[in-house]
Amino acid sequence: MTRHAGVVGSPIAHSLSPVLHRAAYEALGLTGWSFHRDLVEAGDLAAYVMGLPEDWAGLAVTMPLKEEALALGDVVGEEAALVGGANTLTRHEGGWRADNTDVHGLETALRAAGAEEALGAGADPRPATVVGSGATARSALLALRGLGVREVGLLVRDRARPETLELAQRLGMVATTSQYADGPASWGGPGVVVSTVPGGATPPVDGWSLPEGAVVFDVVYAGWPTPWAADWRVSGVHVTRGDGMLLHQAVRQVRLMTGREAPVEAMSAALAAAVGPAE
Repeated sequence: MTRHAGVVGSPIAHSLSPVLHRAAYEALGLTGWSFHRDLVEAGDLAAYVMGLPEDWAGLAVTMPLKEEALALGDVVGEEAALVGGANTLTRHEGGWRADNTDVHGLETALRAAGAEEALGAGADPRPATVVGSGATARSALLALRGLGVREVGLLVRDRARPETLELAQRLGMVATTSQYADGPASWGGPGVVVSTVPGGATPPVDGWSLPEGAVVFDVVYAGWPTPWAADWRVSGVHVTRGDGMLLHQAVRQVRLMTGREAPVEAMSAALAAAVGPAE
């Protein structure tokens, strides 16, 4: 029987989910599976999902539809509930399950980038900083908590979103807030910095001193290097781009949708061919 899955959002033409999922289907020998990419505007997700035939197994959901996806889940995964948004919908007998695989993707990518070592071993890890305070920032909080972070700074242009501060408290993290206008001298020296904002919306880096071995991670992967990554490079700091997060969130999605273990190497090779080298 033919099975269908896809990715939805607006804009959607840039999405690399088809590259990742189709590579997985090929490596797994799932010849009866196809993966689609559809433009769905804000407010239209419920109608789109209601119109899907029974042979649709799941959806990857991008902005601005993640809160709508969460609302469609009659079963909701713990991480989706905590973040307040779902990037994955999978069909089950009673309806749709909503999950957030961004947390898994980011935590796995941060581990691969050396975040555990940068944070320091033992009972008193270094603090981390998250740039931004939206839904992706909440995913970052969960990922960092999984790495043992207890103190986190939210670096924002204006004010941190109350729901993000509330999540940090629920996770038992001590959260502080600083603004771009405060300047690097007030941003501290975290072991890990995760930017969750679009390219061009990042704070300046000149004068921001990080400890040796610090990990700087940017969830952006297109148009690399971003101006932010280039500025850090001038300061002698390497920035890890976000394709690792993209890969591993899709790995979890493939498992949820197909019930099979995802072929990580095949998916990674397909993604690398699509985005090109990081340097």
